[in-house]
Amino acid sequence: MNKFLQSVFALLLLVVVANVDAFSVVRPATSLTVTRPTTALNVFGNRKSAAQKAEEAAAAAKYWQGEWVCKDCGYIYNRAECAGMFFEEQGPGFRCPQCSGPRRRYAKKVGDRVGTTLDGGDAPILIFSFGGVIATIAFGIWAVNNL
Repeated sequence: MNKFLQSVFALLLLVVVANVDAFSVVRPATSLTVTRPTTALNVFGNRKSAAQKAEEAAAAAKYWQGEWVCKDCGYIYNRAECAGMFFEEQGPGFRCPQCSGPRRRYAKKVGDRVGTTLDGGDAPILIFSFGGVIATIAFGIWAVNNL
């Protein structure tokens, strides 16, 4: 009990000597000054002038207004999720956020149909693959007959 009283007394002495107002209520200042951020980023936006709106409309007219769909997983590109960039503005390193498929696997969607990708789709790959198979079969037939 004696040690307990010594601890309480020491704590009380520390509070009084150090002039710590640990349990006092802090009142706010009466005159608050509001400062506006100096950055251009305003989360809720500024009102755009007619020139800015026209410039945005002209930029949007250059790009596909429909949806871009990942052919691998069906993810629909959402411009708001990708830093407000149009799909065509994405660099070659862009990957599908859902399946990590490359940018070339995206295709334009018109109604219920998914069109071709930016690089022409899979047609060049299929043509050269079938050409390689035919060349291999032809070489095999030639080798069997001549060797």
